[in-house]
Amino acid sequence: MSFTIPLLFKRESRVYWSKEATASYEPPDLALEPEYRGRVQYDRDREQSWTLRLSNVTEEDQRKYYAVVILTSGRRLEGGYGVNLTVTGLQVEMNRDTVVEGDEATLTCKSACILTETPTFTWYKQGLELRFSISKLHLPSVSQRDAGSYSCALSGQSYSSPAVNLNVFYPPKSVLVFITPSEEIMEYRVVTLTCSSDANPPVQSYTWYKGKIAISTRQSYSINKVSSEDSGEYRCRVENQYGEKYSDGATVNVLYPPKRVTVIISPSGEIVEGGSVTLTCSSDANPSAQSYVWYKGKSVIGIGKTYSINKTSSENSGVYACKSGNVYGEKYSSEVTLNVLHPPKRVSVSIRPSGEIVEHSSVTLTCSSDANPVEYAWIKGISIIGTTKTYTFSKIRPEDSGKYKCKSKNPYGEKYSEESTINVLYPPKKVSVSVSPSGEIMEGSSVVLSCSSDANPPVQSYTWYKGATIMTKRETYVIGRISSEDSGEYKCKSNNQYGAKSSKVKLNVLYPPKNVSVSISEGSSVTLTCSSDANPPVQSYTWYKVNESSPVGSGQSYNFTMNSNSSGWFYCVAQNKYGRQRAPAVFVRLYERSFVVLSVAVCVGVCVIGAFIIGIYCMRRKRQKRNQEVPRAEDSTYISLDPMTRSSNDVYSTLSVVQRRPPEEIYTNLDPRSMSSDYDTLTIVRKHR
Repeated sequence: MSFTIPLLFKRESRVYWSKEATASYEPPDLALEPEYRGRVQYDRDREQSWTLRLSNVTEEDQRKYYAVVILTSGRRLEGGYGVNLTVTGLQVEMNRDTVVEGDEATLTCKSACILTETPTFTWYKQGLELRFSISKLHLPSVSQRDAGSYSCALSGQSYSSPAVNLNVFYPPKSVLVFITPSEEIMEYRVVTLTCSSDANPPVQSYTWYKGKIAISTRQSYSINKVSSEDSGEYRCRVENQYGEKYSDGATVNVLYPPKRVTVIISPSGEIVEGGSVTLTCSSDANPSAQSYVWYKGKSVIGIGKTYSINKTSSENSGVYACKSGNVYGEKYSSEVTLNVLHPPKRVSVSIRPSGEIVEHSSVTLTCSSDANPVEYAWIKGISIIGTTKTYTFSKIRPEDSGKYKCKSKNPYGEKYSEESTINVLYPPKKVSVSVSPSGEIMEGSSVVLSCSSDANPPVQSYTWYKGATIMTKRETYVIGRISSEDSGEYKCKSNNQYGAKSSKVKLNVLYPPKNVSVSISEGSSVTLTCSSDANPPVQSYTWYKVNESSPVGSGQSYNFTMNSNSSGWFYCVAQNKYGRQRAPAVFVRLYERSFVVLSVAVCVGVCVIGAFIIGIYCMRRKRQKRNQEVPRAEDSTYISLDPMTRSSNDVYSTLSVVQRRPPEEIYTNLDPRSMSSDYDTLTIVRKHR
């Protein structure tokens, strides 16, 4: 088919063919139509005649075709009423529209013309002649290799039928996996796995597996930061409507430095001193670790995957670690502790504070032992007082002083530390005072007061007090000849550098009655009262009348009514368990109907022994000053001495001269109206010199 462009438009035209004619839009180019693609060829000669050549014509190509001229001005010319194509001659027909691999297929070469005689045919596949000469090409089991374009021709003729394409459908084949990058895969790189397959129609679904786990449904599977966990075998499953197929396994080998470095100790149980032990280092690395270095603490002790100790000792106990390395890096294991069990060898005790230990302070004893394992026992004397590493006194006491030691033991043996002494310092306490003799203290005896105290360091000074008066600064206080004036409360104070404490004792000096005297109370009757200084107090008073052997009364007071027979000398005797003493006698006389006390002592003293007494008085006054009171004229104690009645029981050794004083009235201001008949003849008696 050809079309000639008018001369006017020859240089400025673009010509193509179309199967449509329209004035409203630009018709499509035939060469671009899918069913004509590859079969259309435009030829142009010098006369500006454009020719359409259509190959592999079939009956479907029978129609009218139009030449379209596009001018540079945008105008469009169409080639008249078009060119009509009529198709006659040979055609190839297939017995089925869809052919699947394995199906039977028949291609028949037909002609619209009536052929004379019995023709022979020539078959072509992809333009190459096949060795078949009959009109039907039979394919009993179609394979992928049978796919292609087929045409036929009458033998001896150059014109062949339009080609017919045999499209063979088949399930996926040749499933392949490609890994990018194709070289070594380092940890943290991006890795992409791509799946490809030969299939018709093309693969409709992809599924990626790692092991048996589905991980993706895309044609490509990417890992952004690949890690050691991504190493492994991957497979791809492809599928179309005719079947499915798995790829072979593709291995992703991620290279990385050592990680998860661990140390295993063998044997895994208890390690007893003297046995053997092996430490093995293992790590996760790709490629496998090429070097191992062993450390104890910070010191390198060996190289190699294992480290062995043939005969363990306590010195082998400690912390071990292994460093594993390959071309991509190195890593240390976690530290492991090798615990070698052994009996105690060195046991010691330390005391804190290390200096002086004062009462109530906090003190801690610490036991150190190299045993493994170790148990502790604290011992004071023969008693176990604690079972921990430390033994603490929160407030230490003097009773805690002593020797302490620690016992370290385990199933493999035991050992004691040396003894450590705790010396608790404290101020005096339990101050004790003693009196010797310990029984009753008699006047005139010798008495020793002793002071003792519990103190650490020992008491540095003692002080004895009576009241506020310091008696001595010694441990003992001696009273050579004790008297009643020494009775009272004594205190001993003990001191050291940490404090002081006191204790008291009471001295009770016992003595027989002394200074016994009689006093007279007058009234309707006469009362004689006896008084005495004694310790213990007087237990009995007995009244006597001179020259009479039998007592006339008892008790501290003696009361009687005067009559003519009552006149006479009276005295009392005071007694306690330590002795007795007699009071000076007093004279009582009734004058007519009254009684009066006469001071005989003065008369006798003046008249009988005046000069003798004065001499004795002068010589002994100083010696007897402490225990003797100077009598006065009014004292009845010394005014009634009768030399004729003196006996061996009298205790008067010193007589004193009484100074004369103006006469005193003994009884005055008596009211006669109130006097009884007993006092009718009362006479005022004055004392004379």
